[in-house]
Parts: sequence; structure tokens; C-alpha cells
Amino acid sequence: MALIKHGTNALSNVTAFPSAVPTGKPVLLSTATASASSSIEFTLNSSYDISYFEFINMHPQTDAVLFEFNGSTDSGSNYNVTKTTTFIDSAHKEDDTDTAFGYATGRDLAQSTSFQQISGWQLGNDTDHNASGYLQLFNPSSSVFVKHFISNMNMTNYNTWSASWQSLMAGYFNTTSPITNLKFQMSSGNIDAGTIKMYGISA
Repeated sequence: MALIKHGTNALSNVTAFPSAVPTGKPVLLSTATASASSSIEFTLNSSYDISYFEFINMHPQTDAVLFEFNGSTDSGSNYNVTKTTTFIDSAHKEDDTDTAFGYATGRDLAQSTSFQQISGWQLGNDTDHNASGYLQLFNPSSSVFVKHFISNMNMTNYNTWSASWQSLMAGYFNTTSPITNLKFQMSSGNIDAGTIKMYGISA
């Protein structure tokens, strides 16, 4: 294939360019808005190498609950994929009197099929409380590798310890079967409000 040099008329005889799929840019695939919803489920698009989710103002119906997720390998019939994860929390009180940082023992999973927490502390159902952030799932359709994921969330916690609470979680679905669906829910009660957007990214 000949090189095209700037300053020549090498493009003058070109009638068509080969089609190309943009890479590295998120493509919005689906948007779900909760309204007293027990859960929100997404079917993943196997055409993309990364499934990326944005969580916008996730608000619980019940006080002192956790935002969590799980995966499915059977098109959403079961959400029970084995996973191993790690979890770190940091916090800063509104009145600047205290901070916190550390590994969150008990919020991680070790070869468990349980739902994985995304929010690090318990969410409040005060009218102005919510959690926002993102989750990335890498190569979910692979039939060779385990499926890694990373999330970053910020939230307001439910009790008088009012703070900006950040949670960093990462792990992997320990399966070589493709992940076909993801399910998001509160640990108890409904998702009162909030929006989740799913994007696909090609490598």
C-alpha cells in the first residue's frame, strides 16, 4: 500500500475509502431510568470489547441500603456468576472533623456468587441523597479469559456521619463463559430514582 504524502495530489484519484469502525469512543447503547424499580437489567452487546455503565443520582427507596450488581451467563435467567473482588473506601465529613481511608474488609468477595456491592457505605433515602459513578466490564463476551471489572462511586451516606464517601471496587467474574447480562439493584427495597446509561467501546 502506497503512502500518502502531504502536499501531493495522491488523493485526487481516490473515489472511496474503506469503511472503518471508530475505536476507543463510547457508543451509547441503552438508557434506563428507575421509578420505584426492583432492579435494572441490561443485555450486553457482544460487538463491543468494553461495556461501560454510568450511574447518575441513584436514590434508594429504603434507608441504609447498598447499591450492588451481578452478572449472568444464561441471558438473565440466573444472576449468580462466581467472582473475586477487592474494595477500598475513602471519606471526608461535611464539617471537616474526620476522614477515613482503608481496605474495606467484608465488602469484597472471594469466589462468591453473591451480588457485589458498588457503593461502599449504606445509602440514605433523604430526598437529596444519592450515589453516582461508573462501572467498566472488560471483554465480557470472551470465551477464553475471566472478565475483569472496575468501578468508582461517590455517595452521601445515610446517618449523621454526613460525608462524601468514595468507593473503589475491582475484580473479575471467574468464568470463561461469556457474560450476557448485568443486573443492578439495592440490597433491600427498590431503586426509587436514578439513571443508568450503558455504552459500548471497541478496542
